[in-house]
Amino acid sequence: KQVESLYPCPGWVELDPEVLWSQFIGVIKEAVQAAGLHMRQIAGLGISTQRGTFITWHKRTGKPFHNFISWQDLRSAELVNSWNNSLLLKVIHVIFTVLHFLTGNDRYLAPSFLTFSTHQASMKLSWVFKNIREAEEAAKKNNCCFGTVDTWLLYRLTKGSVYATDYSNASSTGIFEPFTKCWNPTLCNLLSIPVSIYPPVRDTSFNFGSTDSEIFGVPIPIMAVVADQQSAMFGECCFHPGDIKLTMGTGGFWNVNTGDHLFAARGSLYPLIGWKIGEEVVYLTEGSISDVGTAIKWALDIELFTNVDETTEMAQSIADSQGVCFIPGLQVSGDDPYLCASFVGLKPSTNRNHLVRAILESVAFRNKLLYDIIVKKVHIPLRTIRADGGVSNNSFVMQMTSDLINKKIEKPANTEMSSLGAAFLAGLASGFWTDKKQLKKLRRIEAVFEPQKDSEEYRPAMDAWLQAMKHSPHR
Repeated sequence: KQVESLYPCPGWVELDPEVLWSQFIGVIKEAVQAAGLHMRQIAGLGISTQRGTFITWHKRTGKPFHNFISWQDLRSAELVNSWNNSLLLKVIHVIFTVLHFLTGNDRYLAPSFLTFSTHQASMKLSWVFKNIREAEEAAKKNNCCFGTVDTWLLYRLTKGSVYATDYSNASSTGIFEPFTKCWNPTLCNLLSIPVSIYPPVRDTSFNFGSTDSEIFGVPIPIMAVVADQQSAMFGECCFHPGDIKLTMGTGGFWNVNTGDHLFAARGSLYPLIGWKIGEEVVYLTEGSISDVGTAIKWALDIELFTNVDETTEMAQSIADSQGVCFIPGLQVSGDDPYLCASFVGLKPSTNRNHLVRAILESVAFRNKLLYDIIVKKVHIPLRTIRADGGVSNNSFVMQMTSDLINKKIEKPANTEMSSLGAAFLAGLASGFWTDKKQLKKLRRIEAVFEPQKDSEEYRPAMDAWLQAMKHSPHR
C-alpha cells in the first residue's frame, strides 16, 4: 500500500506518521492472513523501508515534533544551495584534498568533494532545528529522538523499548560516516545538529527484540532492518564484488557491490554500507536517476494511456520519437533542486506514442550515462546486472538499456526485491536459512535481455536528447 503524501507548502513533501503506522500494521496482518498462517507461526519479521525520510519525536512522551519529512522534500533547497556555494565548504574541500594527497587514505577522498543534496536527511534535519522550537528545546534536554522510517517502526512495534537503526539505513542519511561507521560529529557541528539525537546502529541481520504482544496478539522477533535499495541488492543475491543491481521504481538506482572496499568517486556516485552481518561488512557504490516511475505515473495521470502495460507496445509501434525528447525534473534533482521537467521537439504531428516513447527513452539514456560512469570510476571487474522494480517490467526500457550498455540484464520472476531481501536477512538471523548458498538456489529468473542492436543505432536520438538536456528550462 502506498502512504499518501502530504503537500503542506510548495516543495514540501510529508507523510503522516499515524497513517504510515496503521498501514504498516494492516499490511502485515493481511499478508499473514493471505498466506493462511497465524501470527504465532511467524518466526521473525524483517523490515525494509524507504531511505532518507525521517521524523523527530520526544524521547519521554513519544510524541512527534512534525510529520515524516520525505526524501523528496524541497524545504532545504535554499540551505543546500547556500552551503554548496559557501567559502567554508571550499576550504573543507582544500583541506581534505591535501590530506588525501599526503596520506593516500580514501577516507579523506569523499569530504574533498562533499556537496549537499536535498535528497539527504542532513540539511532537512538542520532545517528542523532552525525552525521547530519544540525539537530544539527537547534536544537541549537530551529528550529528542531522530529516526528514519525503520527506527520509528521499531520504536512503535516495541512500544518504546527499542530505539535503533542499522548500518544500511544510517549510511543513507548523509550524516553517518561509512569509513568510521559512526555518526559524523564534525558534520553535525557544522550544521548545528545535536549529536545526542541519533539512535544506536546495529547489524542489518540481527535480533532487534520482539514486537509488543498487544500489537499482533503474540510477540514476534524483529530479525532484520534494512534500507530498501540495499535490501533489493540482497534480494537479488548480488553477494559478490562487481555484482550490479538496477532498481527502476519511483527513481532509478544502480548499485555495485564493492566488497570490503569503500569507493568514493567525484560526481554521480556515492558510497554506502550495503549490509553488516556479524563481522561481514559489504559496501556499495550507488548512482541514482530521478523521474523513472514518477514520470510514467504522471503520464498515466494525464491519460496518455490507461494502463502502464500499454507503454511498451506504444513505444514499439513507432520507429522513433520523431525528435521529441523528455527532460526529467518532476522529482527533485540532486544537482539542481529547481530543475523543471519538459518535452522538447513537439510538432503538429506529435501524438501520445511519441510522448510515451520519449519518456521511456529518457530512462534508457540515463541508464547508459550512469553505467558509463560506473565503468570509468569503479575499478573492479563488473559481473552480472540484475534489474528489479516496477519499470523493469517494461521490455522496451529493458531491451534498449541492454542495447545501449551492450550487456546482458537479468530480470527476476518477482520484481519486488526489497521485501524479499528483508525476508532473506530475517531468515538468516532466525536460522531459517543457514547461508547465502541456500538463498541463491531460490532465485528465479523470468527474462534475460541481451543486446540486439548496436548502440550506435541510438546515437542520433541520444545526441538530440543530450542537447535538449543541456538547454533545459528552469524555474
